[in-house]
Amino acid sequence: MYKRITHVGIAVRNAEHSSKVFSKLFGVGKEHSEEVGDQKVKATFFKIGEAGVELLEPTSADSTIAKFIEKRGEGVHHLSFEVDDIDREIARLKQEGFRMIDETPRVGADGYRIAFLHPKSTNGVLVEISQKL
Repeated sequence: MYKRITHVGIAVRNAEHSSKVFSKLFGVGKEHSEEVGDQKVKATFFKIGEAGVELLEPTSADSTIAKFIEKRGEGVHHLSFEVDDIDREIARLKQEGFRMIDETPRVGADGYRIAFLHPKSTNGVLVEISQKL
């Protein structure tokens, strides 16, 4: 079962610069930043009510986020939804015919296990499902 939207992921070239922009926009400072080494990204979080915004800065030219920015420019990268049981949800989604990028959950930022659905099966939207560790 989907519990809530956890965040909107936004690909940015420079998290420090973008944090200033979004701090002004939201009227609040960033909650925290962390590097996710295996995904080659620095994630910066803003809490907005029950959900948030995750700024994603590539830490390597060969990261998924760097390739996204090169191809599409900065902007909305994904929507993340929290689920009760990510393993069960992946199995359900596959049974429903959705194409998974991650068939096995991996550790993401902010203390979550995550898995992505391929945007070709979700009307062009990259969807992340997540479960708090």
